Amino acid sequence: METPLRREVADATLKGVRANIVQSIRAFRVQDLQDAARALGHHFLYANLATAQSKQDVLDLIAEQFILPAHFGKNFDALYDCMTDPVHKSGPQPGFIVVLEQIPANAKFDKEAREQLLDIFRDTSDYWGDRKIPFRCFYSFL
Repeated sequence: METPLRREVADATLKGVRANIVQSIRAFRVQDLQDAARALGHHFLYANLATAQSKQDVLDLIAEQFILPAHFGKNFDALYDCMTDPVHKSGPQPGFIVVLEQIPANAKFDKEAREQLLDIFRDTSDYWGDRKIPFRCFYSFL
């Protein structure tokens, strides 16, 4: 439940962060982002991808840690669909704070793959932004 104090803490944490954005986590702490999500009544989705070596590993970890539906197709298009369509159809959404921590940077998950992954979340942010729903995604690289 949102209280004025919780709202103030959330506002302080997210000060200067647009409502719909994908950005480096840099100065933010995961716990502070989770607390802000709780204070605002937003969904908090977290995935630690440190053990991933490939695109399939990344998708498997996101599916597991975000608790995506069993029918998740484990490709980038399916990830976008799971982040938008079924959630949208489930009713009004309060907002989202997403953390993708330690995205791999190696030969099997190269710069192009990382950009494709972040593009999915940028597109998802745009999708929710069009519906006036906050969607903030923070990420870090391994």
